[in-house]
Order: sequence, then C-alpha cells, then structure tokens
Amino acid sequence: MERIDVALIGGGQSGLAAAYALRGQGLRPVALEASEQAAGSWPRYYDSLTLFSPARYSSLPGMPFPGEDPDRYPHRDEVVAYLTAYAGRLDADVRTGCRVAGVRRADEGFEVELVGGGRLAARAVVAASGTFGRPHRPALPGLEDFTGTVLHAADYRSPAPFAGQRIVVVGAGNSAVQIAAELAQVARVTLASRRLARQRILGRDLHFWLARTGLDRAPLGRLLRTSPTQPVIDDGRYRAALAQRAPHRQALFTGIDGPKVSWPDGRREEVDTILLATGYRPDLPFLAGLDGALDDTGRPWQREGISLMHPGLAFVGLEWQRSLSSNSLRGVGRDAARVARHLAAHLARG
Repeated sequence: MERIDVALIGGGQSGLAAAYALRGQGLRPVALEASEQAAGSWPRYYDSLTLFSPARYSSLPGMPFPGEDPDRYPHRDEVVAYLTAYAGRLDADVRTGCRVAGVRRADEGFEVELVGGGRLAARAVVAASGTFGRPHRPALPGLEDFTGTVLHAADYRSPAPFAGQRIVVVGAGNSAVQIAAELAQVARVTLASRRLARQRILGRDLHFWLARTGLDRAPLGRLLRTSPTQPVIDDGRYRAALAQRAPHRQALFTGIDGPKVSWPDGRREEVDTILLATGYRPDLPFLAGLDGALDDTGRPWQREGISLMHPGLAFVGLEWQRSLSSNSLRGVGRDAARVARHLAAHLARG
C-alpha cells in the first residue's frame, strides 16, 4: 500500500489551495480529484456564469489571476483555465480520475479507499471536495405535487431549452439572480428572492471595502450556528432587469396543485418549470464510515476546518468555515494555510 503524508480529497480550488499550503509546511500532499481535470466543479457550472468578484480579488495564493484588466469579472471558462494552470505550476502530486470511496482510521492515521480498489495509507486527510455534488433541494410547499419540470441550478446550462416557458426561479443568492435574468431573455420568469447589494460603493467594488475593512477575513464563522446566505452582489444590471420585470420578483409561492402555482395574493397560474437555485451542502459521503466525522445531516463536526473528533482530519472550502470568504477563490487560501499549520504541528508530534 502506498504511504503518503496527506491525502487531499478534491482537486478544485480548495484542494489546490490546500496543496500549496501543505507544501509550504514541508509536507507531501497527494490531491485526489474525481474528475479528469484539476478544476473541481467549475467546468460543470452553467455556461454564462461570471464571478461576482473582480479578477484582482479572485486568485489563489502564489498566482495572481491573469489578464490586463484586474477589475473585470472573469467568466467560468477563465476560472477553469486559471485552476488548470495553477495545478500545473504546483510542486504537488495531483491525480485526476481518482474518486475516493471511503476513509477509515488506521494505526498510523487513515486508510483511503479509491473507487476501483486502490488504497492509500495517509498520516492525515483534508476533505476539500466542495459541495457541487450535493445540491440542496428544500421542502417547498406542494413541490412534490408539481407536474411540470423541477431542476436544480446544478443541472442548468443555458436558456435555449426553456424558450417560451413560464418559469419560477427559487433562490436568494447570486446564481439565482444571474440565471433568472438570463432566462428572462427567452421566457417569462418570476424570481423568488430578496434585495440586492450594491456592487460599487463610492466608485469602488464591494470587495475592495470588504478587504479594506477586514470584514472579508473576520473570523465570524465560529459564531454562526448555520451558514447565512451571502448577499446578492449587483453592478446595476440586475436592478435594471428587475425594474423592467424581466424577471419579475415576488414572495415564494404558497402551494402547488398539479401544474398550477398559488401565490400569496391568491392568484393561481400554470408554470412549466421550477428551477431551484437553492445552494448546496457539503459533499462528504466518503466520511460516512468514520464515526463522529459528520453529524446526522452530513455536515462535518469541525471548528475552523479542524475535525472535533478525529485528530489529523481537516476540511477546506466549507461555507463560513472561518469567514465570509472561506468558500471562495479569494479566501480559501487563508483557511488552507491555517489548516496546513495545524496538520504540520499534529504530524510533528507524531
């Protein structure tokens, strides 16, 4: 059986940031990425996705986001190219096409089992698998009775298949607003959402102020029992779309009967598609057999990325793991560095 220092489960932005940080501590991580590309879930996001943070605030440690305009908002494919290049520059072992089936305790750390039968003996494990594999589908009133199409944003790619439809987009985050506005160009769309935050304040992008005030890195995660939805950030285009009712925004429906949706004002209308842009949950099935690693909902028992039950087990890339920016390109490196220091100290103690 191959023996390694640290098994990194996931080779997307979180796994790559953790690999960089662990190498900085003198450790030899092996990143295990289930897909065939070291870019995590980014290649599977919808076609038009653009970041809500400028390029200057959207990079991992050691490699700025490329391009002549640091204030532009990069497209999904730019992020994929950036992460692929980052992995190529890392002095770390990144193995694609390696899906982890399970993790269990072993005498000197952990045994990591791969789909297909391979095994690794790791002194420590970092779960950096993200959330895309576990879309959150909330129990909405009457949704189980809907006879139209229900899909999650994870399954959405482009608006063309929805032309001419009546669509309800449910969600309160950036993706919900972005997808609803895009669909509204070809369909009649209602967005069940909330207010938008301004993208620019006093001529500066919101992320400038988050960084300048320290709010972006403030350790608020330890104070939160649940992860709050982050603000919807808008440079003005989505307010303009909402003002033109494309999409129309209103409160969530109160019930469903077959193809018909009931609204709070008593109206009932037929709907073709309900799209759930309702976020994701930590995707950690490989830890299910490690007693005490996860709670009953599949969330990790951890504090600031360190397992509360298993020495040598850590997490990177969780929402609000430590701060507002923990699950983002701009912030995951800080959390990865803290986790790497902790694991280096743990392994030094033997």
